[in-house]
Amino acid sequence: MQADSVLLNYVYQGAIEAFARRENVSLRRAFDALYKSLLYQEISQGVSDMHCRSDDYLAEELGRKWNLGAA
Repeated sequence: MQADSVLLNYVYQGAIEAFARRENVSLRRAFDALYKSLLYQEISQGVSDMHCRSDDYLAEELGRKWNLGAA
């Protein structure tokens, strides 16, 4: 399911802020991590309704991939 672009912007913002807090990195680094990740593609394409997940869930998923060097 595709989400509205305004909604997606809130999802991205929340995930970036949660990831920055969780990993203790700058917002810029968190922004880069998200936008270079497979998770970003999944959210933007509506895969598995990832845009419906909580900020903390998305930050955790991004952290798993980022810590493995895949983000």
